[in-house]
Amino acid sequence: MSATFGGRTGRQGKISQWLRGRRPQEAADDGGREALLLAAAGAGLPLAPAAHPAPGYRCSCDRVGCPTPARHPVSFAWQTQSTTDRAQIERWARHQPQANFITATGMVHDVLDVPVEAGRQALERLLDSGVEVGPVAESDDGRMLFFTLTRGTPEDEDEWWPCELDCHPETMDEHPGLRWHCRGSYVLVPPARLPGDEDRAVRWVRGPEHALPDPLSLLEVLTDACARHAGEEPGHAAAWPVRH
Repeated sequence: MSATFGGRTGRQGKISQWLRGRRPQEAADDGGREALLLAAAGAGLPLAPAAHPAPGYRCSCDRVGCPTPARHPVSFAWQTQSTTDRAQIERWARHQPQANFITATGMVHDVLDVPVEAGRQALERLLDSGVEVGPVAESDDGRMLFFTLTRGTPEDEDEWWPCELDCHPETMDEHPGLRWHCRGSYVLVPPARLPGDEDRAVRWVRGPEHALPDPLSLLEVLTDACARHAGEEPGHAAAWPVRH
């Protein structure tokens, strides 16, 4: 994918059709939801229950004015609670039929999180270049999530930093460019529902059956796409990676 969407109306239509065609048909019944969650866990993504939308653009949690409705874990112990255990995920899915799920990053995988238009441009370039991209999800709140291997924890802990040193997942709107979710962060895992219209969701563009790539193999193209995207928006500076 050596070209971006800009100025390529025909190409844009083609890639948009490709993206729609690659999305798995996510069944509305609990069985389809459960199967997708188990597929994510089977690929090694540790999961934990999250809040879900409530009427009136509200969150199912009890927090007044929740800043991230339906986008956060239900337990403060989400990092230790996150698991790939099939039986546990089945229990959660069946006992909490409306719950979204998050996947904790920095254990097995990281997530490179970019504006959706920049992500589509980058995905086109990466696939045309023959790069192994791995799983990709798209969120109707305007973000695209590239799942990668984690960079791991070095022997010298002083050389590593958790996401909290940049920001918490609850303050993501402050970082409109590339967000690197590593240790101490999380993202919603498909299938997930977002507040607002009934069809607002987080869905797979490329499913978890794709092998996780090294994040550095994607980083240059994603960073360049974010910089181009920011440069096209009046009043925005070039986007730089923010490690979470």
